[in-house]
Amino acid sequence: MVPVLTGEIARRIEVSEIEMLNSRLTAIQNIPGNPVGVEVAKFGQATAFSVKGIPGPAFNTVRGLTSDDTSEVDKILDFYNEKDIPIQIEITPACINSELLKLLASKGVYQSNFHSVLYGGQMGIYENVNSSISIQKLKEDEFDLFAEIYLRGFGLPEFIKPGIAQNNQVLYPLKEWEFYLATNNGEPAGIGVMFYQNGVATLAASATVPEHRKQGVHRALLKERIKDAHIKGAELVVGQAKYASVSSNNMEKLGLRVAYTKSIWVRN
Repeated sequence: MVPVLTGEIARRIEVSEIEMLNSRLTAIQNIPGNPVGVEVAKFGQATAFSVKGIPGPAFNTVRGLTSDDTSEVDKILDFYNEKDIPIQIEITPACINSELLKLLASKGVYQSNFHSVLYGGQMGIYENVNSSISIQKLKEDEFDLFAEIYLRGFGLPEFIKPGIAQNNQVLYPLKEWEFYLATNNGEPAGIGVMFYQNGVATLAASATVPEHRKQGVHRALLKERIKDAHIKGAELVVGQAKYASVSSNNMEKLGLRVAYTKSIWVRN
């Protein structure tokens, strides 16, 4: 059963996303010498994440901004200006008002996109749709394979493969993180990640290589992680996906529903 969405649950979902990203980046920051230049700063209720050595919005983002943080906006912008990094602010509808949005617009920050956040409680049927698909926990010595599937699944360049492998392998010893490998007819086909903390299981990154798509790999990875989330005692299962995407559709078919749609804000 999916609990009725309240402001409290919406905020809990957002906090779980912040905890997941903070756990990941803290582990990367603790690599000797902090080679990719991770920095995390708090501004009121908002958390600003910065990774100088990994360009793009995935890790250079602001989460948790609320209408109580208007006095922090200039400080947040300065934080990214000093690093010469483009800013991305992810805003949820639970804790904002028109004054905050007007302020952002006056600073040259504008809404550029939407992103769906889904949630559920106890749900799902856990057998694989396709009997040729098998899901196992990833082994510690399989992160090169993990990175290869990740790159092919997302269409990323080969030269970042060592960084993908290292930046995930550092999470392996942490009890909050679980990594999954999907095979299809014995061939590596996909990967999935789950983060669990404070009763919330987050369905983190998942990727399927092109030749194994549309065969149930993504759905099988979702089912396995949801099953494990309930074994751990999760009260909520949370996932993110592009609006109305195949990933979002698969989550809904398994019983998750949209909690809210985040607005993504960037600067000129």
